[in-house]
Amino acid sequence: MSHSDDFLRLAGAAKSRIKEIQPADLSKHTSSTTLLLDVRDKEEFDQGHLEGATHLSRGKLEMRIHEVAPDKSAPIVVYCAGGNRGALAADTLQQLGYMDVVSICGGLNAVKQAKD
Repeated sequence: MSHSDDFLRLAGAAKSRIKEIQPADLSKHTSSTTLLLDVRDKEEFDQGHLEGATHLSRGKLEMRIHEVAPDKSAPIVVYCAGGNRGALAADTLQQLGYMDVVSICGGLNAVKQAKD
C-alpha cells in the first residue's frame, strides 16, 4: 500500500515523540498485564493478528480506549500492519495520558519477517 507524503510526514512526526520497539524485543515488553493493541481495521484483524491481541481500530481509538484500557499506567504495546498507524496511535494514547506506551517498529509485517 502506498501512502501520501502528508500521511508519512504525520507518522514520522509521531515516531519522533514515541518509543518504538524492534519486533525481536516484543517479548521483553509484554507481560500478563500488557495490553497488546491491534489498531488495524477489523477486516485486517480478522485475517490474522498477534496471539492475545485486542482489536481497536485506529478510527475508534480515542472514543473507546477507556473501555479496554481504563488504567492509564498499565503497559500498552500498539501495532498495525507497517508501523505508521501504530505510531500515530501510540502518540494519541500518550496525548490522552497513557504513560507506558510503545509501538512495534514495522508493525505486524516486521514481526512476521522476524519469525521467518
